[in-house]
Amino acid sequence: MEEDANRFPKKELLDNVPTVEDERDELEAPEFQVEFLPPAAEKGADSGGRRPGNADADPSGKKTAAPARFQACGLRRTLGRLETLQEEKELLVQKTRGELRACRQRMELIAKQQASVAAEVAAGREANNTASVGRLQAVSRRLCTELDDERALQSQLRAALLKSESAMWHIAIQKGQLEDVRSSAQEEEAAARKGLRVHAAEQLHREEEALKKAERNRLLRVRKAMHLQKEHRLRHQKLVEDAKKNHKIAVKFLKASLGRIREQEREKEMGSQEHMKRRMDAVLALKNSISANRETLRKFQAWGQAKAELAEQKARAQKEMILAQGGDAFRHLFHQRQRQELEAQNRAFEEQQKLRKQEIIGRILKEEAAEETRRKRQSSPTRATGRLTLRDETWGYIADVCEDRGTVALPRNLLDSGAVSPPRASQLLEAISYECVQGDSGNITWEHDTLAEPEIPGLWKEDYKPNQVPKEEVDRKPVGGTKMDKDILARTMEQLRSRVTHRQVASGHEFKGRPFNSKPKLIHFKDFDVGKVYKKKITLINATYTINHCKLVGVEEHLRDFVHVDFDPPGPMSAGMSCEVLVTFKPMINKDLEGSVSFLAQTGGFSVPLKCSTKKCMLSLDKELIDFGSYVVGETASRVVTLTNIGGLGTKFKFLRASESCEMDISQSVAKTSSLFTYEDKGIYDKITTSFSGQKIEGNESPPIDMTSQKESGKLDGKKQEEGRPAESEGVTMSTVMTVPPNEEQTEISLGEVAEGEIGPFGSIKVPVIFTPVIPGAVYTKFKVVFKNQQCPTLYFRVTGVAIDVPVWVPKPSVDLKICTYDRLYQDSILVHTRSKAALRLKFEVCKELRGHMELLPETGYIQAQSSYTVQLKFLPRHSLPEDAGKYFDKESRVLEAPMTIRVADQIKPVGFTVHAVVTTSDLELSPSAVDFGHCTVYEAVRTQVSLCNLSLLPQGFGFVGLPKFVDVQPSDGFGTILPLETLQLDVIFQPTKAKEYNFELVCKSEINRCFKLSCRAVGVRPPLGLSHYQVKFAATSLYHTSVATLYVINSHLSMSSLTHSAPRVGSEDISPVGPTTFEFLPPPDSPITISPLVGTVLPGKRCLVQVAFRPVLPTKLILQEALQTLTKEAEVKSPCRDTVTQKKDLRRQSFSTLRLQGRDHPPRASTTQAAKLQKLDLKPSSDEYQAAQATLARSFQGRFDKFVVPCVVASGDTEDRKGTEPLSFSPHNTLYLELWCPAVAPSLVVTSDRGKTIFNFGDIAVGHCGIKKVSIQNISPEDLTVEFSVLNPSGPFILLTPISKLPAGETQVLTLSFSPRESILARETLDIITKRDTLSLTLMGTGVASTITCSIEGDVLDMGYVIAGESVSSSFKLQNSSALPIRFSMQLDSLSSSRRGKSQQRLPQFLAFPAQRTEVVGTQNHSGQSVFSVIPVEGVIDPGKTQDFTVTFSPDHESRYFSDRLQVVLFGKKLSHQILLKGAAREHMMFVEGGDPLDVPVESLTVIPTYDPEHREEAEELKPILVTLDYVQLDTDMPAPPATRELQVGCIRTTQLSPKKTVEFSLDGAASLQHKGFTIEPSRGFVERGQTKTISISWLPPADFDLDHPLVVSALLQLKGDVKETYKVFFVAQVVSGP
Repeated sequence: MEEDANRFPKKELLDNVPTVEDERDELEAPEFQVEFLPPAAEKGADSGGRRPGNADADPSGKKTAAPARFQACGLRRTLGRLETLQEEKELLVQKTRGELRACRQRMELIAKQQASVAAEVAAGREANNTASVGRLQAVSRRLCTELDDERALQSQLRAALLKSESAMWHIAIQKGQLEDVRSSAQEEEAAARKGLRVHAAEQLHREEEALKKAERNRLLRVRKAMHLQKEHRLRHQKLVEDAKKNHKIAVKFLKASLGRIREQEREKEMGSQEHMKRRMDAVLALKNSISANRETLRKFQAWGQAKAELAEQKARAQKEMILAQGGDAFRHLFHQRQRQELEAQNRAFEEQQKLRKQEIIGRILKEEAAEETRRKRQSSPTRATGRLTLRDETWGYIADVCEDRGTVALPRNLLDSGAVSPPRASQLLEAISYECVQGDSGNITWEHDTLAEPEIPGLWKEDYKPNQVPKEEVDRKPVGGTKMDKDILARTMEQLRSRVTHRQVASGHEFKGRPFNSKPKLIHFKDFDVGKVYKKKITLINATYTINHCKLVGVEEHLRDFVHVDFDPPGPMSAGMSCEVLVTFKPMINKDLEGSVSFLAQTGGFSVPLKCSTKKCMLSLDKELIDFGSYVVGETASRVVTLTNIGGLGTKFKFLRASESCEMDISQSVAKTSSLFTYEDKGIYDKITTSFSGQKIEGNESPPIDMTSQKESGKLDGKKQEEGRPAESEGVTMSTVMTVPPNEEQTEISLGEVAEGEIGPFGSIKVPVIFTPVIPGAVYTKFKVVFKNQQCPTLYFRVTGVAIDVPVWVPKPSVDLKICTYDRLYQDSILVHTRSKAALRLKFEVCKELRGHMELLPETGYIQAQSSYTVQLKFLPRHSLPEDAGKYFDKESRVLEAPMTIRVADQIKPVGFTVHAVVTTSDLELSPSAVDFGHCTVYEAVRTQVSLCNLSLLPQGFGFVGLPKFVDVQPSDGFGTILPLETLQLDVIFQPTKAKEYNFELVCKSEINRCFKLSCRAVGVRPPLGLSHYQVKFAATSLYHTSVATLYVINSHLSMSSLTHSAPRVGSEDISPVGPTTFEFLPPPDSPITISPLVGTVLPGKRCLVQVAFRPVLPTKLILQEALQTLTKEAEVKSPCRDTVTQKKDLRRQSFSTLRLQGRDHPPRASTTQAAKLQKLDLKPSSDEYQAAQATLARSFQGRFDKFVVPCVVASGDTEDRKGTEPLSFSPHNTLYLELWCPAVAPSLVVTSDRGKTIFNFGDIAVGHCGIKKVSIQNISPEDLTVEFSVLNPSGPFILLTPISKLPAGETQVLTLSFSPRESILARETLDIITKRDTLSLTLMGTGVASTITCSIEGDVLDMGYVIAGESVSSSFKLQNSSALPIRFSMQLDSLSSSRRGKSQQRLPQFLAFPAQRTEVVGTQNHSGQSVFSVIPVEGVIDPGKTQDFTVTFSPDHESRYFSDRLQVVLFGKKLSHQILLKGAAREHMMFVEGGDPLDVPVESLTVIPTYDPEHREEAEELKPILVTLDYVQLDTDMPAPPATRELQVGCIRTTQLSPKKTVEFSLDGAASLQHKGFTIEPSRGFVERGQTKTISISWLPPADFDLDHPLVVSALLQLKGDVKETYKVFFVAQVVSGP
């Protein structure tokens, strides 16, 4: 019983039960009122029922037939609605009675429970069980409350039941009242039916006559068509004969033209053969010349080689002689080479200067000859003797240069000096050569005379100062003056006017009236805007008999702030003369102004009226009556009514029916509201207008209306949208069908799309009025136009039209299929009605664009008389619908509007209806389409994001089904609903269970059972090692203190068998070998995490202890900011105090600048200034300011929490077995990850001495001496602390002299530390002060005597370059001892190290490792076993401040590009000072090419390379590949991107061997074809001298037809010709990449 009672909540029951007032309002609503016919109409209906034969005689019968039918239909609809409402009320009464019974049962149950609880309370009191009694009393109170609630609910249910029963009674009464009306309506309907039958018989007779007439017309048309066809046949035959004649003539002319063309082609062929023959002869001659020149070049090369060998022998002998004398041969040779190069440069420069001199002299002589010729030709007189020609100026300047021997500018007074004689030739040559060396002629400034002079003498002088007005003249009285001044001025003006004005008499006639006429008569400033300036000119015409004067008096007092009059009195004016007056109006307020401009004439004063009017709305309609005339039902006619605004102010308007209110819908689902504009204040109206214009409303906007129209529209007037649709009442959205009152306005006449909007000033709006007749008869509608501006009255106009009936119509002219998806079938039934009394043949047509997607079945049918016909509509949209539908389909909104046509036999106008549908796809798009999780260990999970996009306009449910166990999709486990056009981000989580390769697909199914697949691949990895903990949570650690956590790295791999345990492997690769496995932790940079050991080796079945330390520190940037603030405060304190006056002025300026900055939109620049200061502030961590800021921040530290993920890479092998510095091959797939949680808190102990520094540097202390430091520490925690100290190194130089055991809260203690170095080293130790809360670490530093040396090689890389195999080259460098002690050194090569050889045998080859992991510095070595690099001396001693020279010799015995070694400088047999990387390359021939992408590994193969004799060398020659990759970066900006560029280096090696060629020639074939594809190569051919290199620049711009999805790959042959010929095949790979 309780379950049945609790199914419906109490609140819901109360909400569902309507009150009696609500029922009465519903029954009294307009839709439930029945409009009874007036007595006259009822009497007419009765008489019509008694006398059916007089139906045709009564003309009013036809007019009342349609309203009678509508009235009968309304009555039936009202009765049906009353029955439905009665059934709902009966159901509600039954439901309420059931709830009332359930409530009573609950009350009885609660009463029983109260009785049982009362009994239990009594038993508990007897047993003194207080706890039980208290609990039972609470239960009793709860039951009482529930009982009260049930009683209240019972009373409410009774009231609701009473109301429902009364409503049912009221409905029954209404039904009884409507029964009589229905019977009378039925009688009227029968009479109307009889009249329709008579009318139908007459219509049938007329149609039969029309049919006979149509048959006669058809026969006439057939005869006429046969006659026209015969004429067409004759005309066609004549045209064919003419075409044959023209074809014969055209063939004749075509043969002649072809003969001429063939003759021209033969002549061109003969000319090309002759040209080719001449070219072949020229090529043969060139070849002979080249062979002759080649022989000459060989001779010169042999002579040059001999000369070079002689010079080398001489240099070798000289070197030996210098070495024998104990000198530096290398330095001597170096200086000698520099001297020779300098002499060669000087010789080349002198030759170039001689050529320049000759060229300049030649140009000067030519100019002189040209000048002489020009002088002879000119007949004009020569210049004045005081002026020099440009030639003379040049000679004078060159003479000055020769005398001064420097670059001097042309003096300003050059033209004012006397005549300058030309200098001597030697001086000229010296000056010209010196000018060529020192500077450019463009840097010399030439000045010429100018004839420009100032208009006023002395105006252009520097000491000229313009005249200034004295301050006494500037300071004047205010414009208005005092009150006394105004009174005196008024009295004076009256006296003057009385004296000035006098009567004017001419020819005995006295002039009376207005002395001057104004044109225009009224100064009118219309439609002004506040803040703008308006000007108008008026003309004053003398209207008196004789001469008159005119004077401006002024404007009225209230116009003086806005109107200014400019009038220059013209003096005496004759009769009929005129003058102009300029009136300037600058409005400051939006208000109408009226006044006048006053003038004074001799005959008296006069004024011109002035009017300033604001912008106003002046609206009107071009017509008040629109008569459409007669139109057939279904047709559409349109007329235009024009709304014109001749005012200067715009407003919003809305066209409505006269009976409609001015309220509008804000949205379809929200209650409609209306707006009332009754604002008197213009400012408030402007604000409201602005707020309304900023809003975007989807529905119609609410125009302003007046209160009268709102009161008149008290009752709701519905609109009949279409037949069968409910009308909505304003303010309430009804779900049931509403009754249409008989007096409702017709919807045949409607307004177009532009029914509301805003009309601008002096504009007009054309609003279409559309007449679409639906029901035969006359239609009359009255419209009104309301405006938002209250000052505009409402305008009205009337529309009339007459509708003529058609026999066939579709009651539902618009078929809405809602939203449809592609490739799914949708069906609907189309109902067709006919009024005809005969059967008609119907043909249903679909527009040809949609015949492949839409179908009407059957295509042809017959509809019986006065019946209906049903057609089946089938719609199967395919994906080609957007292209096929054309204009009927909107691709943006995806809306399809398909017009359908029903053609009726013997009916001219077809019947049409429209099929509406929104066609969308049902696709779900997964992006990306394929997911590669990569390598993932079994100890972790990989997450990636996938975007699921709904391309449909419908919401779709989706779900990932059939997921494997190792995959999870979140959120909601991969299930949900996606809204239209929404994109959801889903997380796909992959956690492998075993080591293997995973290839699987995730299937996403939609609710219509469509599958969308997501391809996934991953590789499961089981690393050889594992961690005991993959997550470490540190305890709260103080700043600059350390917390340590312990974990183990475990090696559980004991057997290669995969049956006993899960073997470690990467995917499906081989099982990792059993043996020692090395690990390395890679903590993030600049993190407070320290892991020890970072690198280690774990044996099978063992584990390795790893300690993770967390030491939180403060960020450096924060410390620098604090230091900057401290320094700024100190600088402010040290600066001298300003005076009070200065401080006040500064405060005023600062407040004014602050106000200006607040008024602007730009943000303050404080952050930029602070960042700039931080960049300039360069503080070291050991500085006092840095330590003080650090201590200040540590005291105010609030705490921080960080999370770090540390990767741990794993490699097979032992770190001790590697050869030298050869790295282990760590696999990135076997990486483990350790997650660290690191909370940081403030410390409990701080250092108060030395600004809180925790680093104490004792400085440089001599060996055997002692330094003392005192440190003050303070307890800032709220409790006393017991202090312990860590143990310092007993053999170290640091000692704690005064330890303490306890530190009370808030107190400070002093510690004494000493530093006693025993050797020349940099000592550093840490003293930990340990408490139960945290540990304070003090860093102790001290420096002894240090021994340092410097190397002359920059970057520690010595590149020996390219050398011919079998030859050697030497280079030298220096080491300098910059310390005060002698240093013993030794030089060691890594290639000769014994430890490296032992380790390299147990290490993997370098070519198996990744390029980024190749750290081996020892490269290719000689095949003979001798070292490639050698250095002398090997060991020795460098005195203090002295320098030692070292010579490195590079001697390769075979060709390779990867000769390398490392030279280590070891001091005192154990200290490594420098590591120098030695590099070199060797070639068997004198040429080499560099610059391409690497295609091989820097490790030589152990296979024996076959050697070929010179005869078979060409046969065995292979094309050597060179890869050049060019990436063209495409920028997002409009500026064109620069081309992609690369470079190739072609070099010629300097050698001592005799060679017939001393240069290397290179050529790149196919440059023209490369240029067509966007490549530019400069130079494409050339030669390289010995010991030099030449750069080949390659640039690429993508051509216009380049495909961005496919890179461009082309190749070309690069040939090098030296002592041998080598051919390289250069592969150019070009692609376009996106910019940053």
